[in-house]
Amino acid sequence: MKRSFLLLYLFLACGAVLAQQKYSFKIAKLKYNGGGDWYANKTSLPNLIKFCNQNLNMNIASEEAVVEVGSVELFSYPFVHMTGHGNVVFSDAEAQNLRNYLLSGGFLHIDDNYGLDKYIRKEMKKVFPEYEFVELPFDHPIYRQKYPFPNGLPKIHEHDNKPPQGFGIIHKGRLVCFYTYETDLGNGWEDSEVYNDPENKRQDALRMGANILAYALTQYL
Repeated sequence: MKRSFLLLYLFLACGAVLAQQKYSFKIAKLKYNGGGDWYANKTSLPNLIKFCNQNLNMNIASEEAVVEVGSVELFSYPFVHMTGHGNVVFSDAEAQNLRNYLLSGGFLHIDDNYGLDKYIRKEMKKVFPEYEFVELPFDHPIYRQKYPFPNGLPKIHEHDNKPPQGFGIIHKGRLVCFYTYETDLGNGWEDSEVYNDPENKRQDALRMGANILAYALTQYL
């Protein structure tokens, strides 16, 4: 009962704030412990937001929020993005908070910025010990939003010469977490001068990112 009142308070408080703003909602970057660079790709989310606002007629706040794994503020955001290269550690309380958020309708996108894989798989087992990451088929709706990707994720940067893969955690038929591996989508969202990627690669990354965000919003409860 206390949790229901808390969630109601958060949604009402969030609504009061949004009423004074020009945007409909905010998305957030996940701040985690363990020493990994959760703050990587500083221009990526603002660029993705701008792309979605211009091309999908979304009304997202132009700058992302930063939210800690264990914070109750996590429940204020329908979409949370996580990235990094290194170590990740979720405490038991943080894992439980993230689990509650995802089961309550939130969505987590994890983008491996190279080196994250061995850490995030272990930590997500704390969040969902009963589930494994499963690779999503290429005909999954996440690849068929406004921008079709019939062959799955685009390859933005080379790491280990492996094909890009999209993994999901599915609870009761709902995709609650999407994990993009060996693709570097977030790097493709960065300002063009950061990596000097060909513009077609940047556009592929932004379009796939827009698909992920659009799909996540269709899953928001």
